[in-house]
Amino acid sequence: MNNVKSNSLLPYLCGFAFLSLILGLSMCFIEQQLNYFSGGLVIGGGALFLILAYVMVRRDSLQTQSAQANTFISPRGWKTLAMVSCILVGSLGFIAVSHYLASSSSIRWDVTQDKQHTLSDSTISFVSSLSKEVKLTTFYVGTPPTYLQDLLQEFARNSAGLITAEIIDPLERIAYAAKFGNAINGDERKVIVQSGGSRKDLDFTFNPLSEQSLTNTIASAIRTPRKVYFLAGHGEYSISSEEYAGLSTFKQLLADNNILSDTLMLGISQSIPEDCDVLIIAGPKTELTAEEDTLIDNYLQQGGDALFLIEHTLVSTPEQPLSQAQLKQNPSLNTLLNQWGLDVQSDIVVDLTNHVGDDVGSPATKNYQPHEALTQGLDYTFYVRPRSIRLLENRAPNIKQAVIVSTASSTNSWAETNRNLDIQFDPNIDTPGPVPISYVVLGEHAANSKQDDKPSDTRLIVFTDADFLSNVYINQYSNAKLGLNLVNWLAELDAKTLLTPKKIEVERLDLTSKQKRQVIVILFLIPFFIALAGLGVWFKGRRC
Repeated sequence: MNNVKSNSLLPYLCGFAFLSLILGLSMCFIEQQLNYFSGGLVIGGGALFLILAYVMVRRDSLQTQSAQANTFISPRGWKTLAMVSCILVGSLGFIAVSHYLASSSSIRWDVTQDKQHTLSDSTISFVSSLSKEVKLTTFYVGTPPTYLQDLLQEFARNSAGLITAEIIDPLERIAYAAKFGNAINGDERKVIVQSGGSRKDLDFTFNPLSEQSLTNTIASAIRTPRKVYFLAGHGEYSISSEEYAGLSTFKQLLADNNILSDTLMLGISQSIPEDCDVLIIAGPKTELTAEEDTLIDNYLQQGGDALFLIEHTLVSTPEQPLSQAQLKQNPSLNTLLNQWGLDVQSDIVVDLTNHVGDDVGSPATKNYQPHEALTQGLDYTFYVRPRSIRLLENRAPNIKQAVIVSTASSTNSWAETNRNLDIQFDPNIDTPGPVPISYVVLGEHAANSKQDDKPSDTRLIVFTDADFLSNVYINQYSNAKLGLNLVNWLAELDAKTLLTPKKIEVERLDLTSKQKRQVIVILFLIPFFIALAGLGVWFKGRRC
């Protein structure tokens, strides 16, 4: 009776010994040292487990093969021993593989709702396209927080080795910090970005270091600055206005891409600055003067690049016809554009199928001309009452034009010429869809016989809407990305555009190294407990 009772306790004793072994190993891992208690658990639990496992296997062999007195372990006993060994090897293998994947593998799985541990797509695209080495030296007094280490590691991981990052305590390494010319203090929190001979400093003393600010600082360090001028003096959209119809958000996005913006009043300056990389004409309300047209035309003929954002034509009702002054508002700028083979129409593009809200005059579209720099990766963009654009028949042979954006629908979109809000397609006067609302123009210039170098080719982009880049609409769909692509291509920048990521409010839990090891042990012990319970049930079933 006692023998039977002791035999029934063997699986539980074996499980207890196995648990002692795992507990001892876990304590050694957490404390990073071997003391008498944890060492005793490891040695005692391991030895007891092996002895009990052997006794159980031997007992099972004697019970099933009692007739074969000379057999040390029966085939059934070997099977039991093999099963136990497989469980042990599998458990150790699980620990080894998990540890390798956690520390060495580049595979990441961010299960947070807002993906706060993962870089945005635009940042990854930018970092992965780097062609220069970048060194990030971070000054942080005390123990750096986990988020900071993770952020720097993600930048380095996605850069294919071109970004190296280090975090130093300037109070501990005063001599090293002094090489950067910094005044050392107890609140030192700064990232120094170095690439080639360029250096940019990013201070995050009062706010946590963000992905956006670090990305923009890297871009500033590796890119040659560009300068764009926004024409002013004709009621254009203002880059300083923070109102709905302003372009202050667009200006900030350009600045984040190391593109500086300024205003230009040709009526005062009487010239286009030599440092102008792109001239932007954003929705003038009144006509340009003949002198201004001449200055802009000369700029383009000499290889200058420009972005034309032409606003919509005014509409009314038959009871309130438009006056002559209203008919001249929001000029088409055809005086300039006709020389480049384009003619902006006085109509309104409508799309009954794909539009924003209830306004059929605000078409939404993904119908883009394939272009790696301008339209690749774009989602929907939408426009507020754009006009259509036609190509002129008599075009100069050195000028090439291509559609960038058209309406999405071919059957339910057209260019409506009726400006009295009578939306009805007339095949005799209306232009059927898909209707082009944007063109890109490339003008090739011949070499000047008096000069060794010919002027650069003219890059010209025309959109018949400016609202899509205004403060109220720029962050909708892919409007911002398209706007940045346009200016980047015109400024002949090969680098990727950087978008402002959505602000995510998250609470971070920074753990000490010991607490991290405790969490790891808890997570890894769960499979062991499952395996242990299964082993006990299996032995009990074998016993019955």
